[in-house]
Amino acid sequence: MVSYAKDSCCTAMADALVPLLRRSCPEGAAGYGGSYQVNLDDEEAVELGGVELIRAAIRKAARQLGWRVTTIGMTGTRHGTMVCVQDVREVPERRQALLTDAMNDRMRTALHKVWGALGPAPVQRGSVALMTQEFRAAIATNSSA
Repeated sequence: MVSYAKDSCCTAMADALVPLLRRSCPEGAAGYGGSYQVNLDDEEAVELGGVELIRAAIRKAARQLGWRVTTIGMTGTRHGTMVCVQDVREVPERRQALLTDAMNDRMRTALHKVWGALGPAPVQRGSVALMTQEFRAAIATNSSA
């Protein structure tokens, strides 16, 4: 398996992703409970260096925030290439209620979409559609610098 630890593309991508991952944490959770997912066209992922490079960069960015992570990277899904990261650290008891409330809010939103109006779901904070847009913008800005 190829190591991307010192790859300049991986490092640059990770640096661009740190603020996005930080924002994925529930407000007031002191950096706990973050997760991030991007869905890219398979060709777009290849242009960015491939799913393994993207996965390594997102993992590196998460570790810069002190997260203990689990990641997934898959090509050829019905959504194209999917890359996900989740902070799996044990949450301090004083933060648990806040994270539980944030998770319940996300579940309520998801259920409302499933049971609610037809058509595409609106883009909202924390949605995969918005995270993918932010990812593309951050990578484009970083590569043009």
